[in-house]
Amino acid sequence: MPGRRRVPCVGVVVLDGRGRLLVIRRGHAPSAGMWSIPGGRVEPGEGLEAAAAREACEETGLEVVVGAVAGRLELPGIDDQVYDVTDFTATVADPAAVASPGDDATEVRWVTRDELAALDTSPGLVDTLESWRVWP
Repeated sequence: MPGRRRVPCVGVVVLDGRGRLLVIRRGHAPSAGMWSIPGGRVEPGEGLEAAAAREACEETGLEVVVGAVAGRLELPGIDDQVYDVTDFTATVADPAAVASPGDDATEVRWVTRDELAALDTSPGLVDTLESWRVWP
């Protein structure tokens, strides 16, 4: 998207041992009120993997082990911004830990593929995850 300010961002595709996806309901624009995966902007000087782990923890209260890149995409941002997003796979460091919403998240839950499809998600989320073959 020429002429637009690129903002590096990350997302985190966290699956549990039952094949459910960790999702949050966004509290702020863009996609406020919609369900999405945890993620956000990369801080200055921060690596992508570190940003993914931080965002997951800030928004869900869970420490995660960041894995491989699931995929990359560009999303329209606010004003003249375009979000340059790198999404990573991840697992929860402590499977007994309980997720709780924080930061930009107003709710957090684990969902199956069918449950995700029934939610009001951020634009393109379901199709993107399907195209990246993130489901077990």
